[in-house]
Amino acid sequence: MISPGIDASPEELEELGFKYIDDGKVKDGLKLILRAAKGYEEKGDKENAARLYHYFGYFLARRIGIEKGRPSLLKSAYLYIDLIEEEISKPEVDIDLLDEYCFTVLEIFATLKDTRLLRKYALEFAGIYEDLGNSYEETGDIGLAIRAYESAFRYYTLSRSPDDAKRIAEKLITLYGQVAEKKVNEGDAGGAADAFYELARYTRVIFGYDAHFIEMMDTAAKNYEKASKLAYSEGDLDKTTTYLVKAQYAYLLAGNNGRAKLIGINTIRMLNQVISTYRTAGDDKNVSRKLLEAAEALIGIGKIDEAMVAYKNALEILSDLGVKTRIRLAVAKVYASQKTSTEVMDEIDIAEFYLKKNNLEKAFEVADKILEKRDELAEIRRKIQEAEGITEF
Repeated sequence: MISPGIDASPEELEELGFKYIDDGKVKDGLKLILRAAKGYEEKGDKENAARLYHYFGYFLARRIGIEKGRPSLLKSAYLYIDLIEEEISKPEVDIDLLDEYCFTVLEIFATLKDTRLLRKYALEFAGIYEDLGNSYEETGDIGLAIRAYESAFRYYTLSRSPDDAKRIAEKLITLYGQVAEKKVNEGDAGGAADAFYELARYTRVIFGYDAHFIEMMDTAAKNYEKASKLAYSEGDLDKTTTYLVKAQYAYLLAGNNGRAKLIGINTIRMLNQVISTYRTAGDDKNVSRKLLEAAEALIGIGKIDEAMVAYKNALEILSDLGVKTRIRLAVAKVYASQKTSTEVMDEIDIAEFYLKKNNLEKAFEVADKILEKRDELAEIRRKIQEAEGITEF
């Protein structure tokens, strides 16, 4: 076993520590990880120190018990809080990096089952993002304002402050309305559809799964369909089918099952043609991407077994948590549309929020939980797992 010298750098200690863990020398590896964390901290490298304290504490909490991991997890949380304070004091804030820090802090308090600190800091982070949103809105940067307000909405929801969450939802409705109007005027049907979809999402927060939500989602569906026709007129079958799958699901959520089914059937035929073209060209990545869309379209018309064949074939080429999340969200959306369930839509919104933030692990966790906790979806979840190669149930 290589023994690092007393003057070894944190980087060297970290690299060797993870090598030991990979080789099964877990105890020795963890000791080096902790030394590396302390080394980074002494250097003033808070980000790497926080990351390794988080890893070390979470490892102990998971393997031995929460109390064993608590000191390192709390150390990590407070280092991340320092980083948050430093980030928001900068002239230009990296809101995605800030979100990463904020989310990790809340994840730590969730791991420690500390509801008080979880709610306290969720409320603080919501306030930070609301202030950022206000600043961006005042300077006319609608895109950044929306991103900031969406994080504020999520953190107010986590802090169990429904009135504040609804207040932010109203701001997002206004801003997405502006974006939708602009996109329509520009003739950008796809951009308008995306904006109407988000508008529907936040309309539902205010009014529930009612006529207001259905109207906005139906408008999104019509714009996706319009975008598909424009793409088709340009000979772009790839983009055409992508928009049609989005239209199919928007119509489903709007309760227009007949239109959704008709689009689904036609889209599957078109997708088979696109997949064949990509296969002939040896373009495996695009074959996998369109197979996933075919699986989504098949789920949308209730052909689960055929969907699982397409999904399994897609996974043979490209398998990641984003793909696995999308297949679960397709099932969840069909279920939500059948039940007109606000609760399921809330969970779908959370998963899609994490997808937008590229937090694939959390997105997958939320999407899978939607299926896992509902008995009616147990068989479909089993079939999805079987396609993924998971056979021990």
